[in-house]
Amino acid sequence: MEKYMGIDVGGTNVKLGIVDREGGMESKIKYATADLRDSGDFVSGYLDILAKEFEKHPEIMEIGMGIPGTFSLDRSKCLEIAAIPELDGVEMKKHLKDRFPDKEFYIENDANVAALGEYYFSGSHIPENYLFVTLGTGIGSAAIINKQIFKGGDGNGMELGHVLSKNGKELEENIGKNGIMKRAKRLMEKKKTSLSKLDDLDPKGIVKEAFKGDKVSIKIFKEVGEYLGESLVGAIRLLDIKTILIGGGLSAGLDLIKDKLEETLEYNLTPYYTKDIFIKRAELGNNAGIIGAASLCFK
Repeated sequence: MEKYMGIDVGGTNVKLGIVDREGGMESKIKYATADLRDSGDFVSGYLDILAKEFEKHPEIMEIGMGIPGTFSLDRSKCLEIAAIPELDGVEMKKHLKDRFPDKEFYIENDANVAALGEYYFSGSHIPENYLFVTLGTGIGSAAIINKQIFKGGDGNGMELGHVLSKNGKELEENIGKNGIMKRAKRLMEKKKTSLSKLDDLDPKGIVKEAFKGDKVSIKIFKEVGEYLGESLVGAIRLLDIKTILIGGGLSAGLDLIKDKLEETLEYNLTPYYTKDIFIKRAELGNNAGIIGAASLCFK
């Protein structure tokens, strides 16, 4: 069976895995991104990691990689990589081909690869057109249209996290990690809540307290559902897509936001849209980046 390498280049770790055509992962390894950044030459260090892994897996000829940021339309050049600014303006494809001329590389935005991986490897049926949103430290998003990644005019469309939301803020500012934490701290000053007893307050802890019935935590995620719903109204109207997959570290709280999300969509959309709206949790979890990156190799 053909095998591919999928690489998830993140702000914390660079994770690599060998993936087969069925989505099975033969092996997985990670390297600390900070070590590469501190080396003084991120690209050289990254290429050295690849060389080491290629020695272990000489049969691998096609490699897909997901990187968080914006890219040239042909995906040869990194433009703005906020989590790893050392990659800003780097001709990544050229560096890869110069070092490994016998390999084929595919580069894509990390949210896009996670979305594509769901199409190929989700355990349930996924239509050929859907929106994909990741809830976590930031808000990532993608659209798959006719089984293809929607890139937009110059290659970097579907940045839902950076559309304007309430209070003159971007959606990510409102419902990303920092937005959730700010809202929690404000409410903790005004209302009695079990959040006050947590040693390390973070969004995942707030999810757990909400499922236990804490009213402040529930209120926070109802607001997350409302804000996300309002932003999705525009995306649904523009792209005419009615299936929405929710992934990311906070997707465990989907049941907490779903009612308010659906209510917001129902209020702002006509029956043409709402009769077919379908919202579900993405299924690939922590391996979405690696498996999705590998799926870039599929023809």
